[in-house]
Amino acid sequence: MLTKLFSAASVGIDATEIEIEIHTGGSGEPSIIVVGLPDATVRESKDRVIAAISNSGYKWPRARTTVNLAPADIKKQGPNFDLPIALGMIALAQSASLPRLQRCYIAGELALTGEVRPIKGALPLTLEARARGKKAVLLPVANTREAAVVEGIDVYGIKTLRDAYEFLSLEKELPIEKENHLTLLEKECSFDVDFSEVKGQEQVKRAIEVAVAGGHNLLLIGPPGSGKSMLARRIPTIMPPLSLQEALEITKIHSVCGLLEPGRSIITERPFRDPHHTISSVGLLGGSATITPGEISIAHHGVLFLDELPEFQRSTLEVLRQPLEDGKVTISRAAGTMTFPSMFMLVGAMNPCPCGYYGDPKKECRCTTSQRDRYRQRLSGPLLDRIDLHVEAPTIEYKELASTQEAESSMHLRERIINARLRQQERFGPSSRTSCNARMSSREVRQHCQLTSRGSELLRKAINELNFSARGYDRILKVARTIADLTACSSIEEEHLLEALSYRNFDREL
Repeated sequence: MLTKLFSAASVGIDATEIEIEIHTGGSGEPSIIVVGLPDATVRESKDRVIAAISNSGYKWPRARTTVNLAPADIKKQGPNFDLPIALGMIALAQSASLPRLQRCYIAGELALTGEVRPIKGALPLTLEARARGKKAVLLPVANTREAAVVEGIDVYGIKTLRDAYEFLSLEKELPIEKENHLTLLEKECSFDVDFSEVKGQEQVKRAIEVAVAGGHNLLLIGPPGSGKSMLARRIPTIMPPLSLQEALEITKIHSVCGLLEPGRSIITERPFRDPHHTISSVGLLGGSATITPGEISIAHHGVLFLDELPEFQRSTLEVLRQPLEDGKVTISRAAGTMTFPSMFMLVGAMNPCPCGYYGDPKKECRCTTSQRDRYRQRLSGPLLDRIDLHVEAPTIEYKELASTQEAESSMHLRERIINARLRQQERFGPSSRTSCNARMSSREVRQHCQLTSRGSELLRKAINELNFSARGYDRILKVARTIADLTACSSIEEEHLLEALSYRNFDREL
């Protein structure tokens, strides 16, 4: 006897259809054999399945049973196949035909009691089901809101193995989970922090506004206590709202990584990731034996904040070079090759020297010249070349700390940034894949960043005297274009170019 069910396995941040064939009969002692390149978790599922079937009041085939997970060349990982395997074995034991079986994708981890536990990757699974023409998915109740954001497919929540079997055999009806993703995205995100709480540092706030408006990478340099981390943590409060496509991409990554909170449908705010400086290159880039996304992919469409930037291992920082340039990362391991999206805004923070007080007017620096040079040279030239703005954050004066005047709020900054982004989208056109100025190609830079004769002469002198690279040249033009957008200026004027040049100081000092 043979029965067939359908589920899906995670491959990177996507999913691929898995056909589950269960055959019982033949000679030999009663046993369950799982084939089709299963990992240890999948092989252990037979013990969970048998206990769950028994505790749910059903019987399982007391004969030699083979469970085949096809296609056989894709590695199957995780406990997602517990529920479909159990349902297939019950159907075989009772010689029952389940009318709804072929139109559904089924996934869920089983407890020994028959309860269905949540899984990772419910959103990619549902997207794959819709792409394959399936009409419904059966998932743990905790995953239904996440899956319900996919239109055109019915999502049913399962609490127990008995609920699933009775639904498939038409003995019971279950409600269809509904979720209006447009309503979720329209809700204003609430933040616990605001730029109005930051005293002083107006020059740094201006640089942050420029960086966010154009999607540029940013480096903050200043002594301890100057507010670098405080400013960085408020950057998500001024970033433009997510589009539906961006929200789905972020939710897929968080779902596969198991970072989506149970019962949550879709991520509506931009990620802010701040890994510790002891992180490895695998943790930052992604990989390991199962090739999972790293911090740079989890920060997709958000902010990756690296505090104490020179304290990170140099080899770890160097893996950022390709993602910063391409907006994606390709990882090759023994298990295969995966490409993950990694279009993030890099924000770094560092002290000017090991003790932190070089250049401070009130505190004396205890570092020697060689110590300062070694400290700064932990950041390579190619990496700094990919950071568009280098900004000094000086010590805050007492009169600024004691001031009762409220600073500009995140809401006002965000309005200007949204208007600047709208100008960029209008310039690139609706069919363009370029989302912001920082992502312009060389052809688009030549097209949209044309200079006046005086501006060209100014930039020529800067390039010759300050020894900028070709990449630095393009990035100066992109930043100048963003500054012009913030002032609603159609052309790049001389003052825009001068401000953009002022943000490229630190790499010349190295």
